[in-house]
Amino acid sequence: MADSNATYSQIHIQLVFAVKFREALIQKDWKEELYKYITGIVQNNNHKLLSINGMPDHIHILIGLRPNQALSELVNQIKSNSSKWINDKHFLSVRFEWQKGYGAFSYGKSQISDVINYINKQEIHHQKKSFKDEYLDFLNKFGVEYNEEYIFNELM
Repeated sequence: MADSNATYSQIHIQLVFAVKFREALIQKDWKEELYKYITGIVQNNNHKLLSINGMPDHIHILIGLRPNQALSELVNQIKSNSSKWINDKHFLSVRFEWQKGYGAFSYGKSQISDVINYINKQEIHHQKKSFKDEYLDFLNKFGVEYNEEYIFNELM
């Protein structure tokens, strides 16, 4: 007999967020460890991590989101726990922080392989396009209204 309380969903979200002031702080020698740590956060919240990659100044995460947790709560956990982890590991001589806010973009099942491919090839994309341009392209492509003045905090 089927469970009448069962919830079935297929929600694919690409998260994009930056290091505070878009500083290039994520180092090659520990980024894989960071990605594994973030994968653990996603999985411990019963979501499915489909792809993760980034550049020294930002990160892309594609997840299969379960509807039992607010996306904002998951992102808050990822950002706060991973920044604490980076600081506790003393990978940097400066304090690590993620920039406030994030982008969240939804995809259908037929788009997932293209999104995974895009995320896996971040280094190639950013030979031609800055993160800021990439992020603005996402906002425009998905029809997200924004005020560019509030998109990025600049280091003074």
